[in-house]
Amino acid sequence: MSVVPNELQYTKEHEWVASTSTPNVYRIGITDFAQGALGDIVYIQLPKIGDSLTADKVCGEVESTKSVSEIYAPLTGKVVAVNTELDSAPESINSDPYGNGWIAEIEVSNPVSGLLSAAEYLAITA
Repeated sequence: MSVVPNELQYTKEHEWVASTSTPNVYRIGITDFAQGALGDIVYIQLPKIGDSLTADKVCGEVESTKSVSEIYAPLTGKVVAVNTELDSAPESINSDPYGNGWIAEIEVSNPVSGLLSAAEYLAITA
C-alpha cells in the first residue's frame, strides 16, 4: 500500500502539495503511488524558475524504465524553485517522493482550492 501523508494535499493525477514556511509558496511532487506505478525513474523534465503554471496543465514529464508520464501542475502560479538535485539523481523520486524527491515550489496569488485530502486521495487509489 502507498504512503499518503495526512498533512499533504493531492490531485487526481497523483501530485502532492505541501505548504512551506514562506506564505503563498507550495512545494509539489508526485505521490508514492505514482512513483510505484512508474517503476525506476531515470529522467525528469523540470519546469523552469519563472515559468507560469496553470493548474491541471502539463508542467513537466518523468521517464521511467516502463514509460514516460506527464506531470500536471496542481496549482496555478509561478515557479520560484526547482529541485536541481533531480537532474543527477532522478531516482530520489522513487526512494523519497515526499522528501528529497520534491519537484518544484510554486508561488500562488489566489487561495489554494480543489485539492484532495489524504483520505480522498486514498479512496481513488484503492
